[in-house]
Amino acid sequence: MKKVQAALIGAGDRGFHCYAPYAEENPWKLEFTAVAEMDDEKRRQFGERFGIPQERRFKDLWELLARPKLADALLICTSDKLHYEPAIKAMEQGYHIMLEKPMSTTLSECVALEQAARGYGRMFILCFVLRYTEFFSTIRQVIDEGRIGRVNSIVHLENIPLVDQVHAFTRGIFRNEQVSCPIILAHCCHDLDLISWFAGAKCSKVASFGGLTHFNEENAPEGAPKRCLDGCPHSTDCPYYAPDYYLTEDTGWPTSTICTDMSYEARMKELENGPYGRCVYRCDNTVADNQTVIMEFENNVTASFILQPFASANGRTLKITGSRGEIRADMDKNEIELFDLLTGRKEKLLLKPSRYKYGGGDHGIMEYFVEQIARDGAGGLTCMENAIESHLIAFAAETSRREGTVVDLAKLRR
Repeated sequence: MKKVQAALIGAGDRGFHCYAPYAEENPWKLEFTAVAEMDDEKRRQFGERFGIPQERRFKDLWELLARPKLADALLICTSDKLHYEPAIKAMEQGYHIMLEKPMSTTLSECVALEQAARGYGRMFILCFVLRYTEFFSTIRQVIDEGRIGRVNSIVHLENIPLVDQVHAFTRGIFRNEQVSCPIILAHCCHDLDLISWFAGAKCSKVASFGGLTHFNEENAPEGAPKRCLDGCPHSTDCPYYAPDYYLTEDTGWPTSTICTDMSYEARMKELENGPYGRCVYRCDNTVADNQTVIMEFENNVTASFILQPFASANGRTLKITGSRGEIRADMDKNEIELFDLLTGRKEKLLLKPSRYKYGGGDHGIMEYFVEQIARDGAGGLTCMENAIESHLIAFAAETSRREGTVVDLAKLRR
């Protein structure tokens, strides 16, 4: 198998720390030959770690894309609003493309990107990494084998740990829809993708409820200042107190994302002046912290998706009922339980835990992407044609939540 060369746009947490390490573990399969990153320190660190020469370290992504094709593949891991245009340009240059989710933050750009990708003779996949985990691929296999009969209903819970909710969606880069996009699109589009995958049909109707119910000014405790370090009287009994998140000896995620210098002094300065030191009740966050989506599919399967941001553990739990049986699954425990209606027999599938993030999904998608390119493949589990469905559901869910309506997806598609 030939070695694949890749370029990276966006050396942040996902691009640098989730996908790129595959090249270090498999140097005979993949090497990075160029990077574009606006942050000088991140660009320097990535360039040095992967041996990229100075002339191929770009501050501006358009400078990289203005050059003749620099690699076989391009990983686009920029912020949500910078997905569409680089992806279109990369297609014009003939790269194999791996695009971070979501496809775009607007429905029109998502549709345009999906249409542009039709017939594209290269790999072009979206980073719905959960499809590439053993956990979710096993559930799909059980359904395909007919072990629970015809799927009837799906209940899917996305359990967001408190640290994730506070760090990313209250203080962090995904907090505000003007900066990023609604949480149902930014974070949950791959959950909607899994539901569509298991349902085996296009979604026909969507209703959604919820909103920003807790992390707002009206819930701020008495005397809470704008910043945690400004003498907050609730520092000892507040589960959201910033120093407890970022000033500990653990400098891994999420602390590693607030600045590039992990010294105590640099982190303290960040909390004094940056977004991560703010009181969670006094941020400029606008995304929902409570949302439920109800779906009906063209094959009469019904599904509900529940976003739970105050969970004790990071993981997904789901229940799928069919005409001959039932699946109960817990991603945190890596456990899938099957129940046969005819025999009454229960079977537990205990999967081996992965040493990689997201149940091995980050590693799995890189393995798939690289091997398909090496074999001159195209398409993929999460090609644009498959990925567009979850985005349509997400946009419909936001319309429903805001307007109090049931959205007809057939009309939306037209």
